[in-house]
Amino acid sequence: MNLRRLELFVAVAEELHFNRAAERLHMAQPPLSQQIRKLEEECKVQLFVRNSRNVQLTADGELLLKHARKVLTQYAAMAAALRQARNGEIGRLRLGFVSSAAISAIPPVVRYLRSEWPGIELDLRELTTDEQIDLIAAGNLDAGIVREVRADPSISQTLLQNESLVVAVAADHWLSGRVSVRLGELAGEKFIAFPRSRISRLFDHIAALLHAADVDFDIAQEAVQFPTILGLVAARLGVAVVPESLRAFAIPGLTYLDIEDSNAISKVSLICSSDMSESLLVSKLRTACLDALI
Repeated sequence: MNLRRLELFVAVAEELHFNRAAERLHMAQPPLSQQIRKLEEECKVQLFVRNSRNVQLTADGELLLKHARKVLTQYAAMAAALRQARNGEIGRLRLGFVSSAAISAIPPVVRYLRSEWPGIELDLRELTTDEQIDLIAAGNLDAGIVREVRADPSISQTLLQNESLVVAVAADHWLSGRVSVRLGELAGEKFIAFPRSRISRLFDHIAALLHAADVDFDIAQEAVQFPTILGLVAARLGVAVVPESLRAFAIPGLTYLDIEDSNAISKVSLICSSDMSESLLVSKLRTACLDALI
């Protein structure tokens, strides 16, 4: 018994007319009748009662129709799943992201993926850039959205955003009435920052920008989470240089200032291992990131 004969049988069973079934199947009626007879021989039962006026299913025919429809539906689903897998449209994707990307990148990227390729299952993990690089190298993460990644032949990277950096200050800080500030004007300020041991790449980038402006990166307090950093700024313990996406945190007693320096940006990139760069799943993710963010 083959699938083609089941398809022919279902067509005849639904039309209850050999000529109409043949037209539906775009074939001649005699070969269709011949295939139905062969199916009956294989099944060793009579499937139809035929006369000059009409065609009716036998009880055995009704039973076969019920199961044939299930088999054909399952086969179609299997073929579609294999096609989607071959095209990178289904599968599990382990994606890391830095905490600030949860605000600016993850929402539009996830929405895009679910809209375009709902068969892709996302395993999202909030991790630092360094943690993501280590997990990608170990094969425990497929891709990551990171900041300030350095060139590495083992890592494939795609620039997604040049996100501006801003200065967060308390609402009653002497600079709070300004719209923007030069980095040099932060000389003598105390800073709230994340520990370099946890977020070394963005820390070093901000430190380098301040050093170029002759500003000492004098850290009054460290915090791991951005909301904590902003809360400490609002508490007047210092100022902070943060990615612009953190403006989404409208904390009472806090204001944000643009930085008058074209270099005051943070590079947000999508990374994966060089071996995974041509993966169909990663390619779909790259498309989603570029379309959703650029």
